[in-house]
Amino acid sequence: MTELLKSVKLSFNHFLVGAFAILPVYIVVQIFVWLVSFVLQSVFDVREWMGHYLITAAVFIAVYALLVYIGRELAKYRQSLIISLFDMLIERVPFLNGVYRVSKKVIDMFRGQDGNPVREVVYVEYPKDGIWVPAYVTNREDDRYVLYIPTSPNPTNGFTVIIHESKVIKSELNFEEVTSFMISVGSDFPKSHEARNLPR
Repeated sequence: MTELLKSVKLSFNHFLVGAFAILPVYIVVQIFVWLVSFVLQSVFDVREWMGHYLITAAVFIAVYALLVYIGRELAKYRQSLIISLFDMLIERVPFLNGVYRVSKKVIDMFRGQDGNPVREVVYVEYPKDGIWVPAYVTNREDDRYVLYIPTSPNPTNGFTVIIHESKVIKSELNFEEVTSFMISVGSDFPKSHEARNLPR
């Protein structure tokens, strides 16, 4: 039973790695699907086909297996043949290659890949003095910090700001803890003692 749980957990971990890796592909595919759907509906007035439940289940299993495979390849070799082939293909498509490159860079940053991980979490006064919020350090140039300030309860919405290092206070929070803090609107605050040390 223990071995089965370990296998399921490992499979799920590989699934998550594969899902993060495929996300830029998904964004580009969604743009392409939207364009195709727009053309078909507006020009040819073709209705979308609705699939059978059995076909839907088969597609779900196939997609899950594909993501597990990609995640396992990335975990073992730090690269996937499928992703590499898509990279080569999309680089030849104007506009979409820009969207894909930027989205992939952002996702790689949060995954800690491409030599540019989110190493630091800091507190910064935002939107005005005396109001402190946690922020991810996404880049740094000399004494300037580039910060991503997430918002609650959806941390994928937020603001990117450039600020002097004297305006930030370093935190011991990690990426997952800040994300949980934002989603829970502050009810999950693992290192709440840090709040007492923030200036008034």
